[in-house]
Amino acid sequence: MADGGAFTPMQRFTPGPETARAFRDALGLYATGVTVITTGSAQGPVGITANSFASVSLDPPLVLWSPAKTSSRFDAFEAAEHYAIHVLAEDQTNLCGRFSRDGYDFEGLDWAADAQGTPLIEGCLARFECHRVAVHEGGDHLIIVGEVTGAEMRAGAPLVFTSGRYGRFTAAP
Repeated sequence: MADGGAFTPMQRFTPGPETARAFRDALGLYATGVTVITTGSAQGPVGITANSFASVSLDPPLVLWSPAKTSSRFDAFEAAEHYAIHVLAEDQTNLCGRFSRDGYDFEGLDWAADAQGTPLIEGCLARFECHRVAVHEGGDHLIIVGEVTGAEMRAGAPLVFTSGRYGRFTAAP
């Protein structure tokens, strides 16, 4: 290696029921940002923590995210024509935890609904207001593609998730 270190031996496996933990651990090595997705529902505003967010296209402006079909909030997001993706800042682990546990707990948050009834949470690092344009099957998840109709951002550092832990990004020397 260029840095003089030694390689750690790779563990090879075929993903399947017997290796589900190893597959999850391998996926967890890919660091992601953390988002909270919100939409309006028959039960009121609802949110869910997700790290399955990605940009798809700049022209037109498309993004995707993938809710788990086993989520108790799945039906609300599967039906949502409009939703917002909130990128969390490094000091917003409280929001991450809140919407991991209870998607209907907006009490005490600084938020307002837009014209489509989508809850917009203030203070996040970035926010993308979306209109759903496509839905694709994705195994135990649904892949939802949205066109970004509005976006906001502020200066700050993102909340990062990797190997089952939250942290922050630090630049290499």
